[in-house]
Amino acid sequence: MALGTTSGPAVGEQALRALKHEPADGGGPVFTARGLTKTYFMGDLSVPALRGVDLDIFAGEFVVLLGPSGSGKSTLLNILGGLDTPTSGVARWRDHDLATATEAELTRYRRDHVGFVFQFYNLIPSLTARENVALVTEIVRDPMSPEEALALVGLSDRLDHFPAQLSGGEQQRVAIARAIAKRPAVLLCDEPTGALDHETGILVLEAIRRVNEELGTTAIVITHNVVIGGMAHRVLRMLDGRIAGETRNVVRAKAADLQW
Repeated sequence: MALGTTSGPAVGEQALRALKHEPADGGGPVFTARGLTKTYFMGDLSVPALRGVDLDIFAGEFVVLLGPSGSGKSTLLNILGGLDTPTSGVARWRDHDLATATEAELTRYRRDHVGFVFQFYNLIPSLTARENVALVTEIVRDPMSPEEALALVGLSDRLDHFPAQLSGGEQQRVAIARAIAKRPAVLLCDEPTGALDHETGILVLEAIRRVNEELGTTAIVITHNVVIGGMAHRVLRMLDGRIAGETRNVVRAKAADLQW
């Protein structure tokens, strides 16, 4: 599927907001970055990972960060998720200053607001799907039940299965259920289909879409797979530590229609 801004006659206020990448409530951005840099130092060697990133992300958006390995996607995601801090620049989540926050403040931010999904599932082998999700629900305020979270990703019939009894796609969906059970405001996904075949990857993408649309969770997915960008409200293309371009989709592809 070719990516590009859909053209044609206006189809109402909702489409206009989508074209401008504005939230439905007309509010400001939930994520803001200005002049964001990150440099890693190894002895006398400095390796720039981000070279002045500016971006805004709005509540309820589905955003894909697209780019090759080494383009800065994961570094940017880690800073937005409070797993890392920038070398310089501004990084904010609503009224949280992520650039200057203490480790304790970043821990609270991650616990209260962010769900993470990684390429590898990080499930505990000795626990069932229900018990893996319950690890999160026991330490946060107002969580979903494990059963509710697993139902949202289509695994109501796998509650008491252990990871070894699940396919790769099912394990990744358990990881998504674990991430959303605390009702996070944002879901950050780092190559969530990278270790999966096409068929199971589609099931994982459909689960992320449901979380975004049905719960209103802001979703940011990083990938090198250009086809996945068709699902997004916006695609940000990264190259050499910078945002090199942006594509906005008024009409979004369905996960089931993606081919790669």
